[in-house]
Amino acid sequence: MKIGDKVRMLHGNEEGTIRKVSGSRVEIEIEDGFLIPAMKNELVVIHSSEKTFFEESTKTVPENNEESNQDSDQAPLIAMIPQNDQEMILHLVNPSLGSFLVHVEAEKEGLVKTLFANQLPKKQWAQLDRFKLKDLSSWPILNVLILPIHESFENKGPIISSTLKFKAKVFSKSTVEIPLLKQKGYLFEIFREEKELDIHSLNAELNEWNPTATQQVKPPSSRVDLHIEELVEKPDELSNSEMLRIQLETFEQNLNQAISSGLDEITFVHGIGNGVLRKEIHKRLSEIKNIKYFKDTQKDRWGYGATLVRIS
Repeated sequence: MKIGDKVRMLHGNEEGTIRKVSGSRVEIEIEDGFLIPAMKNELVVIHSSEKTFFEESTKTVPENNEESNQDSDQAPLIAMIPQNDQEMILHLVNPSLGSFLVHVEAEKEGLVKTLFANQLPKKQWAQLDRFKLKDLSSWPILNVLILPIHESFENKGPIISSTLKFKAKVFSKSTVEIPLLKQKGYLFEIFREEKELDIHSLNAELNEWNPTATQQVKPPSSRVDLHIEELVEKPDELSNSEMLRIQLETFEQNLNQAISSGLDEITFVHGIGNGVLRKEIHKRLSEIKNIKYFKDTQKDRWGYGATLVRIS
């Protein structure tokens, strides 16, 4: 195994790309961008032809060609899903029965950044980027180019070129369930006329979604233990990525509660371990403006397995 190999867990559903190799251990970057540790003997390399082989071997021809015509007018969608009261995650979703070549780039002040340039198969989605809600007025423009993939001779589909501007009146007035993701968010059909958003409606809905904005918030404990044994009853039944997700959700929930309630400082006990949780916590803390500082703390008790956060 080497850096860049696509691998799958033998005892779980996770797939990802090897980013670091150290003896018999590796670090894998999974779909959400998290790095998780694993032993080499727990992994299997995914051959490049595996997906094609299984798709071809399980493909069936629909009777009367009904399936090939279903959802023929659909195209990939852009979705914004609230992560918390401060951040939204941008997704590209293809709920149709056709595959597409998609290029998405963010444009800001004359500069561009490619967010996605690849094939998007049917019934698949991809996470593109994260945006801070407080920076809504300076969000980049999205330039989207979509080309349908024709696997046989059929009517030529349209090439879609569209621009999305996330300004004061771009989002819908209420959230909807995003296809495939099964989460509430804001949905944009790329090839249709853009709807303008009432920013006041967006803020009102986010306030309703986040009770801390409308009522007195009770401060959390000044010490939050993120060891997975303290958070769930049966940690042995969880995969590494599921554990990390639960720990980070608990961290963000308590941090938001601490900020909203006016708490001066809070300590997160994450342990030493392989350092993945500590690294992700420090990364997120560095992106929040109303954090005065944070540091490793209390070596005698937790062996520098804790982080003190000072809130401004």
